[in-house]
Amino acid sequence: MRGLSEERQPRILVVDDQEENLDLLEAFLTVHDYQVIRARDGREALAQVAQAPPDLILLDTHMPPPDGFEVCRQLKLREETRLIPTIIVTTAGELESRVRGIEAGADDFLTKPVHRVELDARVRSLLKLKQYTDELENVEAVLVSLALAVEAKDPSTHGHCERLSDYAVQLGQQLALPSDHLRALRRAGYLHDLGKIAVPEAMLLKPGPLTPEEAKIVRLHPVVGERICRPLRSLRLVLPIIRHHHERWDGSGYPDGLAGESIPLTARILQIVDVFDALVVDRPYRASLSRADAAQVLQEEARKGWYDPAVVAEFLGLLNSDGGLLQAGSAAIVR
Repeated sequence: MRGLSEERQPRILVVDDQEENLDLLEAFLTVHDYQVIRARDGREALAQVAQAPPDLILLDTHMPPPDGFEVCRQLKLREETRLIPTIIVTTAGELESRVRGIEAGADDFLTKPVHRVELDARVRSLLKLKQYTDELENVEAVLVSLALAVEAKDPSTHGHCERLSDYAVQLGQQLALPSDHLRALRRAGYLHDLGKIAVPEAMLLKPGPLTPEEAKIVRLHPVVGERICRPLRSLRLVLPIIRHHHERWDGSGYPDGLAGESIPLTARILQIVDVFDALVVDRPYRASLSRADAAQVLQEEARKGWYDPAVVAEFLGLLNSDGGLLQAGSAAIVR
């Protein structure tokens, strides 16, 4: 089988506390020129993954703590390792082990004694899935690079995407959003203004007010950004944020004039942190405000009906909490 890239063969981590089991699995796998890495317990496995994430993991369940189930659970909880395909190896007839494996997030199962043909088929299938996943992540990386290129056109917005990503996730956590929505907020922090790639630089950097015709062009950027990202199914939860982060609570926003709770909550979250960050950073058309003044502006505009007042209140609570929003990684913009 060809590897996940033309440059190297797939790396497979085999985890078992029995040397003979490791020898057997390695013998089966090296027939296909896979690169096999061994670990003899859960701690060593987690260290191996942290050092160099493999393309697939074969994980025995019966090991000293942390056992295979706990190792699998930890890997699936982490953003950077959750997409590594993991095969749980169980003893024949252990229904309970399969249930625990499913709960831990395992992608597939093998039963001891492991048969070479079955092992080969399952490994091939999951490596192919990993290849597709990697290709999707590469496309997302290209889109993020484009978004950062748009950001780089305006020196005043340096770091804006990264800050928005962090702020939005913190506010999403405060509102107890599920993990998939938090991931969408993190991605949207970088991709929300991708559509500005279609806006002339002179308009983005204009120090004075835009003409009605210029404003019409700028207001198309959420639609353009959504259109660029739409082919990627992995961004399905990001698309509504990109399209609707300029809607207003009273329906006076754009591009669709949505109002109230018809605006997705994730879009309302990004909108508020976007406005705040714009207020506390120098822009071509005005000087920055202090954090206190920016908070007051948010409250006033929420009273006008522009933003969800409940989300604004949660944001301001985070802003004022010890160790909360803006306390780490962004002190340079806090005045």
